[in-house]
Amino acid sequence: MKVDLGDLNAFLAVARAGGFREGARVSGSSASFLSEAVRRLEAELGVRLLNRTTRSVVPTEAGKGLLERLGPALTEVESALDVVNGFRDKPAGSLRLNVPVSAARLVLPAIIPRFLATYPDIRLEVVTEESFVDVLAAGCDAGIRYDERLEQDMIAVPIGPRVQRFATAASPDYLDRHGRPQHPSELLGHACLLGRFASGALTTPWEFERDGEVVRVEPSGPLIVRVGGATDLSVDAAISGIGIICVFEDWLRPHLESGALEPILEPWWQGFSGPFLYYPGRRLVPAPLRAFIDFVKTSSNSPVQLGLKA
Repeated sequence: MKVDLGDLNAFLAVARAGGFREGARVSGSSASFLSEAVRRLEAELGVRLLNRTTRSVVPTEAGKGLLERLGPALTEVESALDVVNGFRDKPAGSLRLNVPVSAARLVLPAIIPRFLATYPDIRLEVVTEESFVDVLAAGCDAGIRYDERLEQDMIAVPIGPRVQRFATAASPDYLDRHGRPQHPSELLGHACLLGRFASGALTTPWEFERDGEVVRVEPSGPLIVRVGGATDLSVDAAISGIGIICVFEDWLRPHLESGALEPILEPWWQGFSGPFLYYPGRRLVPAPLRAFIDFVKTSSNSPVQLGLKA
């Protein structure tokens, strides 16, 4: 029996993703390529591995057994190849990161160009994702998330600014017409621009802190956008005088400096810890990922092991 390693990887991608289309998105292949690879594998093995319907793709009993043993085995193969990769002058291969839009916009631009210039043989793919995902199931080597959204049993390395703030701002024209709030509670009388996470939850309450006093308000307003992908639309609306926005300070910084937006309640802006690069704590880390970890650690603290969370 001669089974192609690529066909095994195709089956793994489809089975983990629960479909050919999603498997193609995660693996970077086409759905037709994956379908043909799985068909070829089933023909070689002489057994059906996936039950296919118009709505779902589910492993058969044989498929479940293969999936259970195949994942760890292919991980070992990749690790073995990375041992050889470690003997190269410079690591080579693919690195896939799963990151929120905010990190892709505010953190990675200061890192990625220098990293790729240092490691020209590494091919980096950045996948933006706001929802909580399993980075391995998504076909990624590592991810970037904030502390409260880190996955369990992962190694975490600080990346980017260690302290960030949420900033509130509006256009000078809006504030001239509607007044400048002096206390967070006054936001309830203003038009505020809100966000919605992929989970469906709104980015409220807005939380402020000053001299130990914490104030939470539930503002409302004329516009709600998807967090991350549509945040720029909300920023443009604020600049146009539609209402007050509350997002990462670094996202608004160019507009605050240009005067297009005016800061509001700055003494109340609440800080929070910066993001982390996180990855599985397995014995052998792929060479491209190891190179990236070492690169970001030059200006970060030591990695920490994340335990189970209740």
